[in-house]
Amino acid sequence: MVTGGQRSGKSVFAENLALNLSERPVYLATAEIFDEEMRRRVMIHRQRREKRWRNLEESLHISALTLHEGDTVLVDCLTLWASNWFFKYNEATTQAFEAMQHELTRLFSHNITLILVTNEIGLGGVSENATQRRFTDLQGSINQLVASAADEVYLTVSGIPVKIKSVKP
Repeated sequence: MVTGGQRSGKSVFAENLALNLSERPVYLATAEIFDEEMRRRVMIHRQRREKRWRNLEESLHISALTLHEGDTVLVDCLTLWASNWFFKYNEATTQAFEAMQHELTRLFSHNITLILVTNEIGLGGVSENATQRRFTDLQGSINQLVASAADEVYLTVSGIPVKIKSVKP
């Protein structure tokens, strides 16, 4: 798992991890494009990746994609994926969490190497906005679930990755 704030260098670090592990990694994008600014961000990510990547896009059912044994799969990002579920269930965090937990359990059952990128959105103050507070709670719960299952967790700060968890086999 690779976590950190917005624009902290998470994706670049995760992409380099994947390229060090595989000659042809899978990039699983979860973003839904709703406006021009988001379209530009997605284009920057696409341009940065070279032809070695196998690109997949899925905004909800990430465990249903065709993955092959031994694949190295970079999921970018859990935060956008969580927001897709959050709004699919009309901000009902329990339903969204249960759906995400189900998807992750199925994804974790594949014999693949996973690198999951996420945001640490709960580091700041408590939002005055109730919707944002509910989403922050959902995101925090998913991050904790993924971090507990991960062999390694990195926190990126100003482009510097710091390993905060390592389970040696």
